[in-house]
Amino acid sequence: MDEFESTGDLEGFVQHFIDEHQEFLSWIGTSVDNVGPGTMTLSVPYDEKLTNTRPHGPDGRRADIHGGIAATLLDTAGGLALRTELEDPFAASIATINLNVNYLRPATGDLAATANVVRAGSSVGVSEILVESTTPDGETREVAIGQGAYRIFRDV
Repeated sequence: MDEFESTGDLEGFVQHFIDEHQEFLSWIGTSVDNVGPGTMTLSVPYDEKLTNTRPHGPDGRRADIHGGIAATLLDTAGGLALRTELEDPFAASIATINLNVNYLRPATGDLAATANVVRAGSSVGVSEILVESTTPDGETREVAIGQGAYRIFRDV
């Protein structure tokens, strides 16, 4: 942790935290793309292990990423973005108390979730999150939007 603090590499610090302490997020290939005050962008690369299988689907069509992966990315980005608003981001615990996900279209490529904090109160915070996916032809499309409410347990 000291190596990240001395260099100011916040993305590297959060990536290290995910890789070392969040086995599921690490298994799905979660990457930290951006961290800033009140914002966070995480991504997950397309991988067939994360898709819905469609044995009778159209030939040649790439399988869609399971909606639970988009929801996981949305929830995680929202909670981590909230930490950026705290005086000591890792001296508190954050627990999701409500998660609303609206799916807009199937995700057929890499996913990226960008969260922005709406409010960080003394015990509850709220983030809005947009999940985008790249199509096989390289176009970026919105695939889900959502909002998370999180309980903040300070100085745990």
